[in-house]
Formats: sequence, structure tokens, C-alpha cells
Amino acid sequence: MTENKRLIWNEVAPQGAKALYGIHHYITTGTDLPDELIHLIFLRVSQINGCAHCIELHTRDLLKTMPIEKVVLVPVWAEVPHLFSEQYRAALAWAEEVTLVSETHASDEAYAATSAAFAPKDLVDLTITIAAMTAFNRLGAPFRLPVQAKA
Repeated sequence: MTENKRLIWNEVAPQGAKALYGIHHYITTGTDLPDELIHLIFLRVSQINGCAHCIELHTRDLLKTMPIEKVVLVPVWAEVPHLFSEQYRAALAWAEEVTLVSETHASDEAYAATSAAFAPKDLVDLTITIAAMTAFNRLGAPFRLPVQAKA
């Protein structure tokens, strides 16, 4: 195992960290999105972006409310539609569309499906959730935030 020799971003730029954590606080306390859905979206976005720290953290959070059999299938959620509600499937599809926006351009089909599953404010809050986690991933992965897992 190699030692992390990269900067600790939130110590180097505490004001930037405070701003990002403010968005996180809004998501977890100022929206009507269920906690389980928030953690599900945090996990899926982190999987797409490849942030080990965030994947581990949000897997642990999601395991508090979701059975492990379901959590391990999050990367292939579309293949097991019976395990996720229509709203969760719409949120997961939107998370993928928004996270990969340079490829998907947030398709009209995904937008229509998500708009049908969420009230307007909830759709905006869901999109803020996706964007915020993407921002955290863009810091966690390059600065190699540590994981708790041991060999």
C-alpha cells in the first residue's frame, strides 16, 4: 500500500470546503428527498466518477437503510428493475445522464421520465444532489481521499 502524498484539499482550501459542505447540508436538511434516495444517488454518481472514498462512504450510509443484496446491484440497477421503485429508477437514470452530460446531453427521454417521477422542486434538488456529488468526486479522486477498508 502506498502512502497518500497528495494534498488534503479541505485543509488547503477551507473556504471552498465550507461552500461545498453548505450544498451538502442543503441536500440533507433542506430538501424533501428521502435520505435513502440521497445516499443511493451519492453512491451511483461516485461509482460512475470512480471516487473510492465516496463509494465506500456512501455504501456504508446506504447499508443503514437498504439490504446488501440490493446495494451490490446498484451499478446494474437497470437489469434488476423489480428491486427499485419507478421513482428510484428515474432518479438513477437521471443521475447517469447528468453525471455523463458530455456524452448524454441530458436526453429529453430521461428528462421526461424524471419529470414524471418528481415534483419540479424535487427534480431540481435531485439535480443539485448529482452536481454536488460530482464536485466532491472531482476532489476526492484526484486527491486520493483515504478509505477505511483494510486488507
